[in-house]
Amino acid sequence: MQSQLPDTKPLTEEELERKKKKEEKAREKELKKLKALEKAEAAKLKPQQGSNAPKKSAKKSAKREADDENPEDFVDPETPLGEKKRLSSQMAKQYSPAAVEKSWYAWWEKSSFFQADASSSKPPFVIALPPPNVTGALHIGHALTGAIEDTIIRWRRMSGYNTLWVPGIDHAGIATQVVVEKKLMRERRLTRHDVGREEFVNEVWKWKTKYGGTILRQLRRLGASLDWSRECFTMDEKRSKAVTEAFIRLYKEGLIYRDLRLVNWDCVLRTAISDIEVDYTDIKARTLIKVPGYEKPVEFGVLTSFAYALEGDLGEIVVATTRVETMLGDTAVAIHPEDKRYSHLHGKFAIHPFNGRKLPIICDAILVDPSFGTGAVKITPAHDPNDFEVGKRHNLEFINIFTDDGKINSNGGAEFAGMPRFKAREAVIDALQKKKLYRGAQNNEMRLGLCSRTNDVIEPMIKPQWYVSCSSMAKLALDAAMDDQNSKLEFIPKQYTAEWKRWLDNIRDWCISRQLWWGHRIPAWYVTLEDDEQKELGAYNDHWIVARDEEQALAEARKKHSGKKFEMSQDPDVLDTWFSAGLFPLSVLGWPDDTADLKAFYPTSVLETGHDIIFFWVARMVMFGIKLGGDVPFSKVYLHPMIRDAHGRKMSKSLGNVIDPLEVINGISLEDLHKKLEEGNLDPNEVAIAKEGQQKDFPNGIAECGADALRFALVSYTAQSDKINLDIQ
Repeated sequence: MQSQLPDTKPLTEEELERKKKKEEKAREKELKKLKALEKAEAAKLKPQQGSNAPKKSAKKSAKREADDENPEDFVDPETPLGEKKRLSSQMAKQYSPAAVEKSWYAWWEKSSFFQADASSSKPPFVIALPPPNVTGALHIGHALTGAIEDTIIRWRRMSGYNTLWVPGIDHAGIATQVVVEKKLMRERRLTRHDVGREEFVNEVWKWKTKYGGTILRQLRRLGASLDWSRECFTMDEKRSKAVTEAFIRLYKEGLIYRDLRLVNWDCVLRTAISDIEVDYTDIKARTLIKVPGYEKPVEFGVLTSFAYALEGDLGEIVVATTRVETMLGDTAVAIHPEDKRYSHLHGKFAIHPFNGRKLPIICDAILVDPSFGTGAVKITPAHDPNDFEVGKRHNLEFINIFTDDGKINSNGGAEFAGMPRFKAREAVIDALQKKKLYRGAQNNEMRLGLCSRTNDVIEPMIKPQWYVSCSSMAKLALDAAMDDQNSKLEFIPKQYTAEWKRWLDNIRDWCISRQLWWGHRIPAWYVTLEDDEQKELGAYNDHWIVARDEEQALAEARKKHSGKKFEMSQDPDVLDTWFSAGLFPLSVLGWPDDTADLKAFYPTSVLETGHDIIFFWVARMVMFGIKLGGDVPFSKVYLHPMIRDAHGRKMSKSLGNVIDPLEVINGISLEDLHKKLEEGNLDPNEVAIAKEGQQKDFPNGIAECGADALRFALVSYTAQSDKINLDIQ
């Protein structure tokens, strides 16, 4: 197989001159080090008072030899790019990581030492590098992944295997969009809605070009022996084709469907997120929590009681809620079937104080999931709503009172329209007090759902979305690891097998719609017929056409709605990033095409990754691999520990403890660490906190260690527990 050299951009004259000066400076520095060392050695050889003549003679001889040494003999000659490293005639007297590690990688890469051959007769050994997000530069956790995988792949390569280590970068839908939105706001004081979808997506591609290149340079400097001829990006043409094909195949099998359901809505991102992207915090009593977009902290852990007047002078009924603002959308009052105080009111009506809506009182069922947070039904405070049994179901109109960014809409009443939801909470309490319907508040233990990315309080909303039916695929993924007679999947450490079972036994269908602009556009088109009563997108579920492109969708729409006039538009939503990530072991090898790589290298050998994404990513790869690829995508899953800082804290940019591996390899001053923070995406308050953290942890900056020392240190740390408290110093 003919090797192909990676594209290299020729350096400009100015860049060449800068490079030359940098190299000359490094050489001068090395010579100075050598001379200083020689001077120190010579000082040791100086004759001491009272010493005898033979000793003096020997020292003079040694001094003459030292004087005769040529410092240039200890410095590696300059190696032309891509050629085998030229070594000094004498080993340097002092170890310099930069000098030792320089020039090797370009030669390895040019010589195609890392390139796999799909036609080789050697046994294959394959690892797909977990694709780092294009949100920015690599951090020390990526360096751990690279060090472990490079150790495994080089060992197998030396053992005679046809090794393939595939590099890739993930488009990271939500994360990248958030970063670019922050950049737009910081630099131009604009939102993505101000610039429009097309220009915003162009901005994200510019970001990808900049940081995608940074990541690839970092991987090379780490010495990662990746096959660069197979480098990929999750939104390149081949990977996009795989995503579309997977969606269509799963849709045709009934495993992808569209439904109107309660979703986890993030009002900052203005998108639905999946269940496993929600972090829950337990609140014991009244607690003030900082919520994005609000100057003052917001009160949680309080149960607010208020009264509804009953029609016909029947008095009042007191209800309770932790989200009093949601009463603006109430459509009924639910009473526990055993609550004898109110059972005689079944079938009667309560009157909404702000819009006059008549709310039926229901005593024979719980109408919705108790976690329902957007109004619709209020529960009387006599019983825990979780005690309700499902009885008769009542079809009630759902009234959504929130806009996508978390403000009260016109359904919530003119008095409150336009208010952010938690400001509306205060306004509703004030209004209830004025109407003498407020009945007090008390501490209430509760679980609060927060978005793992933004820390926004999740708003449960009814929205039409696309879902993947997971139960049948999850059973196959579970059996692959749990079948004692024919196990195809092994977890290392073994403790994660129990976690695998626990999660897959309780899997729920996966919401894959994301209301974002950056990502794979959902390959579904909605047909609005001229004679449709409702014209909004998605009003009729049977009007959707799933197709590979617009041309195919149009042909199918004409066939399905023959003789009718219609308009057609593509679903504006994109797919959850984990959908394309779940296809990665297949798509990197050319699936859905029957490529030589797919035949030779699928399934891959090992997946090595952090244990924190066992469900986000590993489970979905196994489900898709079995369903679409016909086999598990790998036979072993090695889960490495998570890296924390020296104090045991999670790595966070706002704490200033996120370390770029190149800062350890090359060394960096405290001043330059601060400078990188200032050039980043943090707000001024976060920058100040982060600088303080850096000052404390790295008062003298970080010393130059080199790639080898960093890699060895990281790999040696893996013998700890499931967390690595890494002290860079």
